[in-house]
Amino acid sequence: MDKGKIVALEDRIPKLKEQRRRKANRRLIILLFLFFTMIAVVAYAQSPLSHVKKITIKGNELLSTDEIIKITEISKNTNIWSVKKDTISLTLQKMNVIKQAKVSIKWPNTVMIEIEERNKIAYLESDGSYFPVMENGKVLKDREVTELPINAPILFKFTEGAILKEMVTALDELPVEVLNAISEIHYTPKKTDEYHISLFMNDGFEVSATLRSFSEKMIHYPSIISQLDPSIKGIIDLEVGSYFKAYELEADESEELEIENDKGEG
Repeated sequence: MDKGKIVALEDRIPKLKEQRRRKANRRLIILLFLFFTMIAVVAYAQSPLSHVKKITIKGNELLSTDEIIKITEISKNTNIWSVKKDTISLTLQKMNVIKQAKVSIKWPNTVMIEIEERNKIAYLESDGSYFPVMENGKVLKDREVTELPINAPILFKFTEGAILKEMVTALDELPVEVLNAISEIHYTPKKTDEYHISLFMNDGFEVSATLRSFSEKMIHYPSIISQLDPSIKGIIDLEVGSYFKAYELEADESEELEIENDKGEG
C-alpha cells in the first residue's frame, strides 16, 4: 500500500476536534436563539404590548361598531392571545341580525371581525313605529325606527306568526326591482281568503293578491304595468288571473282589462 496516502491518527485528531467544536457551537447558537426567542415571546405575552390595540369591523349596517365590540367583550385590556375566535363567532351568530361572523387575528395586536348581516326584507308598522323584519321572519323590536322608512316595503296590520313569515318568504323570492317597487303591504283578510293582502306601489298602482300565489304572480309586475297606461291608476287584481280596474271605473266591473303575463296566462 502506498504509504503517502496513509493519514496518521495524530494528524486526524485535531481536525475531528475542530469539526466537533463547530457542531457544538452551532448547537449552542441554536439553543441560545430558541431560549431568547422563548424569553421574548413570554415577555411579549405578559406585557401591554400584547394587548389588543385595534378592532376592525366590516360588513355591519344595522348593528353599530360599538354594539358588536360590546358583544364580543374585547377591550384594549384584552390579551391578544386570549381572544377565542370561534367562541366570539358563535356568540355573534346567535343574534337575529347576523347571518355569518368571521373573527381573525392580524398580528401583532389587531382583531378583525367580518360580519354578514341577514337581509332586511321589510318594516313592520306598530303604533306609529317601524321595526325591521329580517329574511328569517324575525322582527327586530330593539331597532325601532320612528321616521317613515323609504328603503323597504312597510307592512301594516301584520303580527308575528305564520302569516308574517309567509309574507317575508314571498318577498324574499321577488327580484330586487320588484321588491323596491313596493311601498306598502296591508294585511286585509277576507272571509273567503285569510291570506289576502293589498299592496300600494311606488308608481301609484294598487295590487290585490293572495299570499298563496303572490310571489309567482308578482314576479311579472314589470310586464304587467308595461301593458297599462301609466296616467290611469287603478287596482291590479292578481287573485285569480291578472286583471286591471281603473279607479274611476271601479263601479262598473264590466270595464275590467285582462292582462297577459310573461307566461301568456290571463
